[in-house]
Amino acid sequence: MTFQPVVAGSGLAGWAFLQSTMQRQTEVFNKSPNLARDSDYFTQNIGAVRTADDLVSDRRLLRVALGAFGLQDDIDSRAFIRKILEEGTRDDGALANRLTDSRYKKLAEAFGFDRLTGPRTAQTGFSGEIVGLYRRRSFEVVVGQQDQALRLGLNAMRELPEIARSDQSENAKWFTIMGTQPLRQVFETVLGLPTGFGKLDLDRQLAIFKDRADRQLGIGKLEELADPAAVEKLVERFLLMDQVKSFGAQSSNAIALTLLQSVRPLRFDGL
Repeated sequence: MTFQPVVAGSGLAGWAFLQSTMQRQTEVFNKSPNLARDSDYFTQNIGAVRTADDLVSDRRLLRVALGAFGLQDDIDSRAFIRKILEEGTRDDGALANRLTDSRYKKLAEAFGFDRLTGPRTAQTGFSGEIVGLYRRRSFEVVVGQQDQALRLGLNAMRELPEIARSDQSENAKWFTIMGTQPLRQVFETVLGLPTGFGKLDLDRQLAIFKDRADRQLGIGKLEELADPAAVEKLVERFLLMDQVKSFGAQSSNAIALTLLQSVRPLRFDGL
């Protein structure tokens, strides 16, 4: 039987219920047969992987590796993933460093196939690290199948503190958020940014993000989001605004339907 998370409603109510039942639900989810088999297979076999080709040639291992970084849709792009992994991140010109989507860089860094001392695949604790990420992201996926906004909230709770604690510059942290679509969507919603905002010059976008985050959210520096409680408040605001926007769209549709129903139907019988 496929695991179905219990999501009691949407918006803040759904979030509160999900948070209160998270531990129990994830325990049940982690025991799902398919997830358990994939996790065990990865744990038992990843230590023998020494090259990027070894990894991409084993679909089961690759499924866990990509799923751990939210890249499961790239499962059939083996040549692309092999290049990402082989080039790694040590060279500034490496493909992973040139992509705006930071997930590829995280994937390459995690496996370390470009390391002079060899990849991390055989290191103690490596399999547990990747499997843990795979399970957490997989849970977010199944939640998203019922409510995408809740999935975005879970993703923000996981990723924002990590970005906030990184040793990147303030601008680099913002560019990471701007280049990660799920996080960007959360901030655009919270800050009330219009459709088409992403078409502006990147430096202009950066200035607007920073200014509005400071004025509207009181976030002067992203390091403040290293505190999970601060991220929780951000997520709650996102869910509230997303729900208001959804209600607005529903209201507009309801008004349109009412108007249409009030119009006398056209008749073609001459009466």
